[in-house]
Amino acid sequence: MFALADINSFYASCEKVFRPDLRNEPVIVLSNNDGCVIARSPEAKALGIRMGQPWFQVRQMRLEKKIHVFSSNYALYHSMSQRVMAVLESLSPAVEPYSIDEMFIDLRGINHCISPEFFGHQLREQVKSWTGLTMGVGIAPTKTLAKSAQWATKQWPQFSGVVALTAENRNRILKLLGLQPVGEVWGVGHRLTEKLNALGINTALQLAQANTAFIRKNFSVILERTVRELNGESCISLEEAPPAKQQIVCSRSFGERITDKDAMHQAVVQYAERAAEKLRGERQYCRQVTTFVRTSPFAVKEPCYSNAAVEKLPLPTQDSRDIIAAACRALNHVWRVSDSSEPY
Repeated sequence: MFALADINSFYASCEKVFRPDLRNEPVIVLSNNDGCVIARSPEAKALGIRMGQPWFQVRQMRLEKKIHVFSSNYALYHSMSQRVMAVLESLSPAVEPYSIDEMFIDLRGINHCISPEFFGHQLREQVKSWTGLTMGVGIAPTKTLAKSAQWATKQWPQFSGVVALTAENRNRILKLLGLQPVGEVWGVGHRLTEKLNALGINTALQLAQANTAFIRKNFSVILERTVRELNGESCISLEEAPPAKQQIVCSRSFGERITDKDAMHQAVVQYAERAAEKLRGERQYCRQVTTFVRTSPFAVKEPCYSNAAVEKLPLPTQDSRDIIAAACRALNHVWRVSDSSEPY
C-alpha cells in the first residue's frame, strides 16, 4: 500500500502559518520578480484568481477584495517542506519526496496493524499539529491510484482529507475513476489527453479498461504501466533516493514587457548562473544549454512569439562561465524585435 500526502495550497499556506491573522483571508504568492501568481489560498481561488495570472491584472483587485500578496520565499517553503518530511518519516517506514509539497509513503506492514484510512488521519493530524499545514492523503495499492485518491480528497470533502482505495471498497475505486478526467491521471499530459480523447477515452475508468497490448503498441510501455497501476497492479516502487536530474530549469516571468536586449541579457546571465549553482549542488555536469523566450500568453491582442535555441558544449561542464556564455549565445538566436520595438 502507498499513501500520497499533498499539502494544500502549499506556498500560500506557508505564509499563513506565520501570519495567523490571515487564516481566512485571500492570499496569493507571486513568482520571481513578482511577475505572476504561482500560489493561491482557497479564498483567493474563490475570487477567480487564476494560476499564472500576471500581477498587473490582479493589482487593482488586491485593493477591492483585500487580497494579501507575498513575494515568493523559497527558503521558507523548503524549510517547511523539510519539517513535513521529518514528521512523516517519524511515523512511516519509508518516505519518497516527490515534489516540494508532495510525498509518497510506503505503508507496507502498517495496513496489517491499523486501517489505512485511520493511519491517514493520524498523519494528517500530526502534520497539522507540528507544522500548522493542512494536507490531503490518498491511499491505494499503487502509486498511480494513490495519486487519484489524493485528487479525490479535493472532490469529496465528506472524507475530511483522507481517501483510501482498498480491495474492500472496490465500488469506491470504480466511482472515483469514473469521475476523474483522464487528463488528471498521474503521468497523462495535455498532448496524451488529446490523443486518448480522440479514441473515446475520456475518464480514468475508460483508460483502466483499455487493452494493455493496444496501449503498449499505440502509445508506450509507460502508459501501459499506468493502465496496470489503475487496475491495482503495482509497477512503480518507492524511490527513497531521488534519481539524478536530467535537466535543471531556471526561468522567470517579468512584471512588464521587456523590450531592451541588455535587460534580457542581464536576466539570462543571472539565471544561467543560478542554474550552474544548482548543477554543482547536484554534483553533475551538463553537455548543452537551452535558452527559451516567449511573449505573455495573456497578451491576446499582441503578436505571439515563442522560441528556444540550444547550445551544445564541447565537453561536460559545471563552470558558470561556460554555461553563461552558452546561454547568451542562444539568446542571440531567439531574440526578435518587431517594427514597434516590441520583442517578437
